[in-house]
Amino acid sequence: MTTHAAAEADGPTLRLSVPAMDCRSCTEKVQRALAGEPGVQAVHADATSGTVAIDLSGEHAREPAIAAVEAAGYTVEGVHDETTAGASVAAETDTWRSPRAVRTASSGVLVALGGVAILAGLRAPLSSTLPGIGWPQAAFLAAVAMAGYDILPAGVGSLRSRSLDMDLLMSVAIAGALASSLAFGESFYFEAALLAFLFSVAELLERHAVERARGSLRELVDLSPDEARVRREGETVRVPVEAIEPGEIVVVEPGDKIPVDGEVREGESAVDQAPITGESIPVDKIPGDEVYAGTINQEGYLEVEATASAEDNTLARVIALVEQAHADRTEREQFVDRFAALYTPTVVVLAILLALVPPLVAGASWPTFILYGLTLLVLACPCALVISTPVSVVSGITSAARNGVLVKGGRSLEAMGETDAVAFDKTGTLTRGTVTVTDVIPLGGRSREEVLACAAGLEQRSEHPIGEAIVDRIPAEHAPEVDVSGFESLAGKGVKAALDGTLHYAGKPGLFDELGFDLDHVHATSDHDAVPAKTLDLCEQHGCLDLLEDVIPELQAEGKTVVLVGTEEEVEGVIALADEPRREAEATVERLHALGVETVAMLTGDNERTAQAVADELGIDEVHAGLLPEDKVDHLADLQGRHDGVAMVGDGINDAPALAQATVGVAMGAAGTDTALETADIALLGDDLGKLAYLAELSRDANGVIRQNIASSIAVKALLALAVPFGYVPIWLAVLAGDAGMTVGVTGNAARLARVRADGPPA
Repeated sequence: MTTHAAAEADGPTLRLSVPAMDCRSCTEKVQRALAGEPGVQAVHADATSGTVAIDLSGEHAREPAIAAVEAAGYTVEGVHDETTAGASVAAETDTWRSPRAVRTASSGVLVALGGVAILAGLRAPLSSTLPGIGWPQAAFLAAVAMAGYDILPAGVGSLRSRSLDMDLLMSVAIAGALASSLAFGESFYFEAALLAFLFSVAELLERHAVERARGSLRELVDLSPDEARVRREGETVRVPVEAIEPGEIVVVEPGDKIPVDGEVREGESAVDQAPITGESIPVDKIPGDEVYAGTINQEGYLEVEATASAEDNTLARVIALVEQAHADRTEREQFVDRFAALYTPTVVVLAILLALVPPLVAGASWPTFILYGLTLLVLACPCALVISTPVSVVSGITSAARNGVLVKGGRSLEAMGETDAVAFDKTGTLTRGTVTVTDVIPLGGRSREEVLACAAGLEQRSEHPIGEAIVDRIPAEHAPEVDVSGFESLAGKGVKAALDGTLHYAGKPGLFDELGFDLDHVHATSDHDAVPAKTLDLCEQHGCLDLLEDVIPELQAEGKTVVLVGTEEEVEGVIALADEPRREAEATVERLHALGVETVAMLTGDNERTAQAVADELGIDEVHAGLLPEDKVDHLADLQGRHDGVAMVGDGINDAPALAQATVGVAMGAAGTDTALETADIALLGDDLGKLAYLAELSRDANGVIRQNIASSIAVKALLALAVPFGYVPIWLAVLAGDAGMTVGVTGNAARLARVRADGPPA
């Protein structure tokens, strides 16, 4: 949560598993308890993971540090060094079978027995030395002892650390009820017992909610196996994952989790990357492909060369960033903290005044108004209010992580939910980032295969992306091979070579203008299947299609690059290529509009015609083309001037300035990319743009849940507090409705965020 002491740690780091530390006030109490301990240099207490990391000056400070945490009222259930595997999250516990749950249940039984004793008329004192203690009172005192076993020591720890938290307030309320019974001769034993029991139930409910959040984080931690098979000195040996060094060869059998980030050296298999990227379909891997720690090998054998250590792989970075994200407070959470800091002491003062002023000034009944004061003291505990935002943020962030979206902080989640404009880079974000052949139009009675074979023969020695895209198309078309000789690149125009002894050219229309062709009078085939759909009506009107007048402009208007293929005497065909939009891009833009995003913009360095064609196809509102990185920053600033919040979606590297300028920066395909994970506020770990629509829906739902939780917590507390002086709120109702009930309500409401699902990529 926070760190004290600025000194660099020059000794060991101790990580303690403290499952009972499950709220912000708990972590603050632990911070204060350790702040004065000699040998403690820095502390990081995290309620979400239930761990405390302590930088020590030496081993001699180890035991005193552990003792200080336990003196604050928390049991240390595990001690690890910083690099111990699995130590990032407190050990899993069954809340409802824990010792505290047993004591709470026993307390509830004793409260019920006390009530039965009252109904049965068993009111006689058990001893003449204790005239006010009969069977009911004895049962209630035993109930206080059972439930108070956990509450009262925690209250003492709060008193020691000067924390005005719910443990201290409840302890004072319980002790006050017992003291009032002794002082005024009226029995408040029932109220004390019920208060202790119900508060313990509320604590268990809160613990259960936090344990569910920890379970989500624990799922991430558990993705990495503890051991792996590694090739060393010609043998395959099992070693701890932490011992694998970059460069070593890891053997991954079918069904195994891949333990490291690495590159496939041998073998082929499909790998389930859903745990990291959220992709719903396994991805085929061959030698040279990258794989990530925590993904699952499906059916094939793989040998993977490790490219990162266990502490620095993609999974480790994701876990670390998720842990950090839980500590990043939203604006609403900061508001709640400020409100609680004023609310609690104010209500405590009002409780004291309510207990003292009416009896002293108006002669009212001391027992009655002391009970009212104790009831108001119970309502001074802002536990449901304080947990309302963090539990929603934790639920949202961990749900996103399981779906391949890394949100680096509560503020990023909150800000994404409030954006009403989204700006996209084009290449590699809205489009695939690779040029592909989209149209093949044969001329002079030739077939598509013949045109492609001719073009591929010309381009096979070219290193230009357009040439590579044409050559890549050949296997799919089963085009015949040709003999190529005399290859020459014509800079900025195209290429030429002899194919089966005949000189051929492939290049821009301008190249064929230079060769003397009148493209206005070169006609395309009348085979409508080979012609772009948008030109069919022209064909029907004119009976034929002129290359320069009809076909080429039509293709270029669609944002495509046109390549002509032919000899010095004849144009043999037309090939069009484009960086096609991602299949999920149009649906994503449509979904963003449906979710309330007012403006979807494209910021690209590509030319205006290509950018506009893609924008028209996808339904994008604004297009700004031909931009340098600094121009994108300027356009983002303009969008921010017109909208409350603007998200920028890019690749995290070339778009780093724009990502930094935006209200929220979202990096695409960030798995394994250090720069993307560090630059962006949110990272889509897979290459599925559809996750952005899921993120927008999740963040909007999270903001709605947070608003509902805060409003309902404040409203219920306020109504109960106003009704206390009029005698309408018994102390049990204050605990049941104001504490336990609201805790159940806000955690249950937050749990709804886990039901927001990211659909897989379109078929």
